[in-house]
Amino acid sequence: MITCYLKYVIDMHKIPEFEVYARRWIPIVNRMGGAHHGYFLPHEGASNIAYALFSFPSLAAYEDYRNRMAGDDECVATLELEKRNRSIISYERSFMRPVLD
Repeated sequence: MITCYLKYVIDMHKIPEFEVYARRWIPIVNRMGGAHHGYFLPHEGASNIAYALFSFPSLAAYEDYRNRMAGDDECVATLELEKRNRSIISYERSFMRPVLD
C-alpha cells in the first residue's frame, strides 16, 4: 500500500472554495479504487496550508487512477472548477508507505 500525502498552499480568502473542491475529490478517489483519509484545513497556525491523504494498494494502482482521471467526467469537472476558483496556489505531492507489524 502507498499513501499519497498532499500539502497545499491555498488562498486563505478562498478556503470555502477549496473546501468544495476537497469534498468533491473524496468520493471520486474512493470510487476509483483508493481510500481517501480526508482533507485537513487550516484551524490553528498557518492560515494557508491544507493537507490531504489517500491510499492505493500500490503505486501502479495510483498511476492507473491518474491515467483514468483524464477520461472521467467528474474528475474533469472538479479540475475545471478549481481552474475557475483558483483557491490552490501550489501543492507538493509525496508518497509514503506504512510501517506495519
